[in-house]
Amino acid sequence: MVVTVKNPEIPITEIEQSAFCQSDGDLKSKPLTEELDVGVRWQKLPVSYMRMSPEELDDRISAARHTLGKNLVILGHHYQRDEIIKFADLRGDSFKLSQFAAQNKDAESIVFCGVHFMAETASILSGDSQRVILPNLAAGCSMADMAQIDDVMDCWDDLSDQLGTNSITPITYMNSTAAIKAICGRNDGIVCTSSNAAATYKWALEKDKKILFLPDQHLGRNTGLKMGIDLSEMIVWNPFKPLGGHTPKEIDDAKVILWQGHCSVHTRFTVEQIRLAREANPDVNVIVHPECTMEVVEAADSNGSTEFIKKTIEDASPGTKWAVGTEISMVNRIARENSDKTVFCLDSVVCPCSTMYRIHPAYLSWVLDGLIQGVVVNEIDVDEETSSYAKIALDRMLSIV
Repeated sequence: MVVTVKNPEIPITEIEQSAFCQSDGDLKSKPLTEELDVGVRWQKLPVSYMRMSPEELDDRISAARHTLGKNLVILGHHYQRDEIIKFADLRGDSFKLSQFAAQNKDAESIVFCGVHFMAETASILSGDSQRVILPNLAAGCSMADMAQIDDVMDCWDDLSDQLGTNSITPITYMNSTAAIKAICGRNDGIVCTSSNAAATYKWALEKDKKILFLPDQHLGRNTGLKMGIDLSEMIVWNPFKPLGGHTPKEIDDAKVILWQGHCSVHTRFTVEQIRLAREANPDVNVIVHPECTMEVVEAADSNGSTEFIKKTIEDASPGTKWAVGTEISMVNRIARENSDKTVFCLDSVVCPCSTMYRIHPAYLSWVLDGLIQGVVVNEIDVDEETSSYAKIALDRMLSIV
């Protein structure tokens, strides 16, 4: 047998993660020409849009949105810039926005201000007569990029050869491509979100003895621990090593096989940051996202999805203090909307999600102006076979809470 060792590639989305990190906390949008000066690789636009001021873009988006009326729905993920989220008809995490896409069949155009995998999911779940538009095609996801279809197919073939068929259930986190979701749909698997990951583990283990969890090892590990699975029963699959870097016995003994992926934003948070937050504020509540490392989740007071974090702080008593381990745009927004509490980010260096940050107002203005002129740009379309199998896994996700 000839073993081919693959060379890992660092996604561009990962390389650019620190491009907009700063210490002063000022994340106000600038003309697109200025933002591109840091050397990021974003989709090109007509020069006129790139030079427009934030104020001019704001006026143009407002006017276009009014003209398009009920034919348009704008969805905004919590991690979006304030200059984008203000125009969203609905804002939420990937699960909430997926539910909306599955239920809303009226608007002709759904402009998804998020990242590529979210727009793919909306396209799969929306009606046949609807079109889903992603304002900037370069808005991908570094985590999704870490699970390439060929690598996952190789992994699945290796596991099937080693364990036999019908012995392992694939679960993919929402932060994955439609092709990965289709693998799960084709093999009796499921998609999960951070909101229902534990429920999908329970569902999977009731029918099979093992789980392959893609692509975020940290959410997978934290969920496994939450479900009472011992750390010794979880292994990490490295796609660049034969058999993921494991012996056949290690694979046989594992209950959960975790893909070697992570979130560039949430792995910035550390136990030391939590220690410093508690030292400065002894009565602080620390709440983090389960994409953080196991050590950070264990050191926090609570953890959960972005919707969970938002609701927990909103429902908290006035005067309480919250140190939050998730994306800075969302933390800042929660702080403004809960002025009766003290809310701050665990990380003192302000780093927005580099891929969400690619939805600059210039892109939103450009796609809306196109719709007014009858020109559809950046429509996200998933081929029929992939869409069909991915929808099976997504429908399972929507039925399990």
